[in-house]
Amino acid sequence: MRIRRRAALPVPDLRTPWREAEFCAIDLETTGLDLRSDEIISYGAAIVRQARIPCGEVVYRQLRPSREVSVDAMKVHGLRSADLADAPGIDELLDEIVGLLAGRVPVAHAAWVERAFLDRALRPGRRLNRIVIDTAALLRAARLAGGSGREPDLEVSARQLGLPVHTPHHALGDAFTTAELLLALATRMERNRRRPLTIADLYAVSRHHQHVEG
Repeated sequence: MRIRRRAALPVPDLRTPWREAEFCAIDLETTGLDLRSDEIISYGAAIVRQARIPCGEVVYRQLRPSREVSVDAMKVHGLRSADLADAPGIDELLDEIVGLLAGRVPVAHAAWVERAFLDRALRPGRRLNRIVIDTAALLRAARLAGGSGREPDLEVSARQLGLPVHTPHHALGDAFTTAELLLALATRMERNRRRPLTIADLYAVSRHHQHVEG
């Protein structure tokens, strides 16, 4: 039996200077944190284009899960199963998710979580590209993550850099804050460089400092 390989979503040429590239900062809220069985119940996305965040190009959607929202998750994001009863299912919004991510560099905070949920949602035919920028990893590279060994808190990190925090624990608010964090950290990284900071440079730093589960 021939196994069909899932096609990775396209990303820009990695040699592209980051200020000329398009990114999609994305954040998810879920029924819980079991990466194998919990489900996405909302997503927010903010586009970054030419080192700017066009406010008219943000997206927020709620989704109807096939399982109940856990109490612990509900305490964080405030979404109840009853709130989602009339929302579309994930299959109805996959084309929009693909459209947001394809041709752009995905960005997330503690990206291993978003990657796991999105890769499962995109099955059987598609998957995220390996090129994903993790703002938590960029914070570690800049030595701004603290020494706890845990993922740096998005809200605390934004305030540490003098950035506004947009509606914590709401998918769109967190996506917008993540996009601003990307801009601040990439600008910081490109200082004192003799050549432009590229997508490849950002990815190399992100990958080197990424959180490893287990």
